[in-house]
Amino acid sequence: MTTKEKQNKLRLVTGLTLARFPLVMLFFLVAIINIYYPCKWLFLFAVFLMASGAITDLFDGFLARKHKVETDFGAHADPLMDKMFYVVTLPVMVLIATTGTTTPDFHAILLLIITVLFLARDLWVTFLRSVGSMYNVSGCANWTGKVRTALNFPLICAIYYFLEAPEGWNFIPLKLLYLVEIIALIINIYSVLVYTKHYWPQLRKSAETKND
Repeated sequence: MTTKEKQNKLRLVTGLTLARFPLVMLFFLVAIINIYYPCKWLFLFAVFLMASGAITDLFDGFLARKHKVETDFGAHADPLMDKMFYVVTLPVMVLIATTGTTTPDFHAILLLIITVLFLARDLWVTFLRSVGSMYNVSGCANWTGKVRTALNFPLICAIYYFLEAPEGWNFIPLKLLYLVEIIALIINIYSVLVYTKHYWPQLRKSAETKND
């Protein structure tokens, strides 16, 4: 196999592995739209997206071994994509099962988005740290991670209080809660970018085939 052929095989395998997350995130979007605007075609598209994401898991590892393009990146990314699949799909199932035929309100959808993006971010950062550790890069949290934690822990406590406080006890304005939740989402996304930039050299190095 020539170097170019090997690189093409590696791109195919890596693409199959990483495709699991965008496919399942697109499922997430279509599933939410289908909650508000039920349509058999949207439903079938959502099923197709979810099944496509699941099927990628059957082929990426097999093809990597068959074409001998195994990498440290792939070995870490494959289980990460599996976890991302669960993190995205299972909360959607819980929301649908608990609301039944009743359409969830905006806050329920916002909390679902927060749940998925927050957990996905933590899985991604854990993955980056595990890759970085192979090259002796410190896994210490940067300032975005510390700010995120400092904001999110009390926010989650406030959300629970807002949702479950007995009548007459709730003093938290809904608009203020929305504002803080959106700020938390922005910090969460920015944190992903900062961590990814920090570990980018190690990510690129880990994507080289083991027998190069």
